[in-house]
Amino acid sequence: MSSTLIKSNTKLEFEDIKKIYTSGFKNKTDLKVGIEYERLPVYDDSYCAASYYNKNGICEFLRAFARKENWDYITDNLDIIGLKQGHTTITLEPGCQTEFSIEPKNSISELKSKIDELDSKIIPVLNNFGIKFLNYGISPVSTYKNIKLIPKKRYHIMANYLWGILSDVMMRETAGIQGTFDFTSEEDCIEKFKIANMLSPFMTALFANSPIRGGVDTGYKSFRALSWLNTDNDRCGFCCNFDNNYSFDEYIDYIMNIPMLFIARDNEEIVIDGKISFKEFMDRGFNNHIANLDDYLLQANLAFPEVRIRNFIEVRNHDCGNKESIYAMLAIYKGILYNKSAREKVLSLFKNRKFNEFAELRYNIPRYATESLFNGAKIKDYIKEIVNIAKISLKEQSNNEEKYIEPIESLVTEGISPADIILKNWYGSWDKDINKLIKYISE
Repeated sequence: MSSTLIKSNTKLEFEDIKKIYTSGFKNKTDLKVGIEYERLPVYDDSYCAASYYNKNGICEFLRAFARKENWDYITDNLDIIGLKQGHTTITLEPGCQTEFSIEPKNSISELKSKIDELDSKIIPVLNNFGIKFLNYGISPVSTYKNIKLIPKKRYHIMANYLWGILSDVMMRETAGIQGTFDFTSEEDCIEKFKIANMLSPFMTALFANSPIRGGVDTGYKSFRALSWLNTDNDRCGFCCNFDNNYSFDEYIDYIMNIPMLFIARDNEEIVIDGKISFKEFMDRGFNNHIANLDDYLLQANLAFPEVRIRNFIEVRNHDCGNKESIYAMLAIYKGILYNKSAREKVLSLFKNRKFNEFAELRYNIPRYATESLFNGAKIKDYIKEIVNIAKISLKEQSNNEEKYIEPIESLVTEGISPADIILKNWYGSWDKDINKLIKYISE
């Protein structure tokens, strides 16, 4: 939705903002699934993070792929920061992590087909540059001190502002998977949103996949999740107390009370650096600028809660993993969020559990993953219930999408995460050999 709908000299109203969310209402027969899939590009010879700037770097790779496949550039002050073709984009995160953003589809199979098609075209070009993608949650060799930010202005503003002790790790080293899901009404959205928040620590644990960083065991099964806990508490974590009633109004209020980083005017960023919240900006402006809808959309995009509402619901808290795990993640959420009976079963599973218990669990997940405790039990037992609810629901939906859960059923049965397999091999047959880890996470 564009700010051109509101005249530049017209005061932005709360109802203008609310339309962003109500515009997302879909028919029950038209609920889609989307994905944003980040991977880590590294050089074949050194396993160091691929640079944006080198002769055989990511910028030149994007140029070559665009020429070969007829994609358009996405630029920032003339610097190439991504590519687009129709509704599909290939964009760069701050440390050159490469993200596929796929237009939402009716089925997971359609998303898989699109990603397979993209990979079949992109990987041969990557090979020409001596680069490979890693299906992993954190840079296994290079650390943030050796990863230069790409020339995207907002990333430099963020890097200068974010105050958490691991914010540089989050920005430059990590790769994750996000899924998007639709809603039919405000009530439907809020129910799905609350349930997705409840599920998020369990899903983070199930798909934990970032124990080795800088060539050593970090002591955490998801160092990526740890980095998000130490980035910026104003804009990360849970954005609602789901013990209470909630609505679009409360979500908008959350966004409006986050300190602002910057606004954009005439292709220039005007740095605010946390001096005011968006609510204050709406009330009194900043340096003779008044708030418009694009400013709010930017503010909302610079909030990074576990689950985010746009004109869809975005779940954001999963380490990058192999293809089987990313489709399993989508299938679990789809099975639960798109089935009323499944949602009721999840709510029953968490009956009498309080928000503070989920909030505390988030802080245990990075180290212990599925061995974390919740209500006196290891969460691997809850994960079994969650996955079983999703699988039954998918069978009821009769789209044969329960097949996407099958590849992770051994993990669920054993109560482990991908990180546990990596650590077992790391101290076993791999004998801490980084070459064997790289081979494993690039397959």
